Amino acid sequence: MKHLFTLSLALFVSLTASAQLRPNILIIFTDDQGYGDVGCYGNEKLKTPRLDQLAMEGTRFTSFYAQPVCGPSRSALLTGRYPARSLGWSMPADEITFAELIKTVGYQTACIGKWDVSNRKPIIDRMPNAQGFEYYFGPLGANDGGRVKFHENNEAAGETLDMSSLTRMYTSKAIDYLKRQRDPAKPFILYVAHTMMHTVVDASPKFRGNSEAGLFGDVVEEFDYETGRLIDTLDELGLRENTLVIYTSDNGPWNQPRYYENNKRHPEGAVFWGGTGPLRAGKGSAYEGGSRVPCIVRWPGHVPAGRVSNALFATIDLLPTIGYLSGYKIPNDRMIDGVNQTDLLLGKSKSGDRKTFFYSQISSDPVGIRNGKWKLLMPERTPEKHHRYLTDFGTNDFELYNLDSDNGEQNNLAKQRPEIVERLRKQFLEANFNN
Repeated sequence: MKHLFTLSLALFVSLTASAQLRPNILIIFTDDQGYGDVGCYGNEKLKTPRLDQLAMEGTRFTSFYAQPVCGPSRSALLTGRYPARSLGWSMPADEITFAELIKTVGYQTACIGKWDVSNRKPIIDRMPNAQGFEYYFGPLGANDGGRVKFHENNEAAGETLDMSSLTRMYTSKAIDYLKRQRDPAKPFILYVAHTMMHTVVDASPKFRGNSEAGLFGDVVEEFDYETGRLIDTLDELGLRENTLVIYTSDNGPWNQPRYYENNKRHPEGAVFWGGTGPLRAGKGSAYEGGSRVPCIVRWPGHVPAGRVSNALFATIDLLPTIGYLSGYKIPNDRMIDGVNQTDLLLGKSKSGDRKTFFYSQISSDPVGIRNGKWKLLMPERTPEKHHRYLTDFGTNDFELYNLDSDNGEQNNLAKQRPEIVERLRKQFLEANFNN
């Protein structure tokens, strides 16, 4: 059933003009890095010269959405489907990932880093090799307990208590893949999903104590350096011009202290960290700080350089967009929530093709909707219905915000604009997430 959609590469080359593009694709997915945790997004303490440079060489998106927490964010990215469908940490084996699709048109596929969609267990048919990745190295889950257990493909590959080693380790594995494992005659997609800056953060001795923002700042600056090392490898190998680089984060920062307030496992300053700049709340929340994250895209000669875009864009859009660029067919046996944003990426459209986005709050069930500049949150977003470590639940009634003028969600307009509340409420209730 899973592969009935497969068509030959030759057929696609003959059927679609997009096959002429066929860039290599590098996705860099950081963990718990908030909207305000990058210099080019307004942070004046953190030094992120390589991400800032990437933004100057490409397009920086300011209304880009992931999901509010890690497992759901990854299943949404991999499948192009909201986590209400793709089920987050419990992503079923019959979900179809962009890696499975892109293999059908001749791409090599590799995943390095945090997987987090097989319930953090070695369930073979839900691990990366079974989900389209020809090579995998990394942990199946997070580092909440200060320990990371690795797999290489389907085999256990040791563990570490040294969280400071992870960012460089994943980067070195990615560089090794580019230099020694891939076939230079074929295009590739490389998905690098970092553990940092999740929970038990730590930086290597070279970076520890060097930033102006404490241990978390040290980690961010090391991530920036290592990302630069990976980008430099593309240049060294002559891959710069034909590689689409996508950098983003899985969710907002873990900056709400309710759950871990009595937990002593973590180093000082290493739990409630990170910033969302002007945005409200953080990881887990349906407010903007939960799922609006930094995103920078570079593809020299194709993606406009030095551009800042406020167009609505999301990780669920990557699967169909990559499909257009590489030539694979989008599955037609299931709902794909993503839209093809090629015209937005290439500067042919200012607003892009996404008009609506649905928000969730830890659990996969949607609790809010954005349409254009308007955002409506539904009532009863309570701790009992959602998650233990959130502290900001607002009014728990209808909340309406104009995100063009109030992206910090301070001015609830629900009572002043009941007609917009009713329009968005109806649109929210008509959405079907059961398939």
